[in-house]
Amino acid sequence: MSESVREALARAASTLAETSDTPRLDAELLMAHALGVEREAMLLSHLGDPAPSAFDPLVARRAAAEPIAYIVGRRDFWTISLEVGPGVLIPRPDSETLIEAAVEHFAASAPATILDLGTGPGTLLLAALSTWPHARGLGIDASEQALSYARRNAERLGLRADFRLGDWADGVETRFDLILCNPPYIETAAPLPRDVAEWEPPTALFAGEDGLDAYRRLAPSIPRLLAPNGLACFEIGAGQEDSVSALFTAEGLKTAPKRDLSGHVRCLAIRA
Repeated sequence: MSESVREALARAASTLAETSDTPRLDAELLMAHALGVEREAMLLSHLGDPAPSAFDPLVARRAAAEPIAYIVGRRDFWTISLEVGPGVLIPRPDSETLIEAAVEHFAASAPATILDLGTGPGTLLLAALSTWPHARGLGIDASEQALSYARRNAERLGLRADFRLGDWADGVETRFDLILCNPPYIETAAPLPRDVAEWEPPTALFAGEDGLDAYRRLAPSIPRLLAPNGLACFEIGAGQEDSVSALFTAEGLKTAPKRDLSGHVRCLAIRA
């Protein structure tokens, strides 16, 4: 008798407990992917079905610490779903704090122009454009591989965005109403989980011994790029608020901390 979806989930969760903090959830996401349905539909309607043969190879990949998002090829963020894979930083829910800060700032108005520095698969830019679809967006990244994901995501979502290969803000002369940036901010020697350290691109993670190298590069550019009454939202790591704020205030800018759902300062909202 073939193994049911329910039985396969229990077995996979036991296997993944050695490598994942969320083994049951991982197993459910992989099973839904193997079945070609949403997780909720799988739990409601498919637990008694025969387990698909595609499931075990997916579990083996996760047991080798490959991120779930790479295995299933997508990650939900804000109101959109993004294609992701090797070579791009996986979107995290904490980064939605930057979009929330922008929504709060613009309130009854809307930014006409949006710049995303280090756009990756288009995460922040496309989330912002899904909120303000009439805005013009520019995403810049040093990785052509990441930009290929971003372009496909924009096309699939029907959002108007330009993407450019570049070194942060070098060569950008236009001012923008909204600037978004999730730069690398992890210290070079910091320990990371296997599914991050062994899979995600180091250039999107690490920023020197103190994790501040990218901010040092970026802070001097913001005064010339930020339009009057505009806002720049920068993601920061734990304990970096004072150090990063000092870099921007040295350029004559004002900063305000924004907390994520866990209560940690995750974003600096920056104004002229």
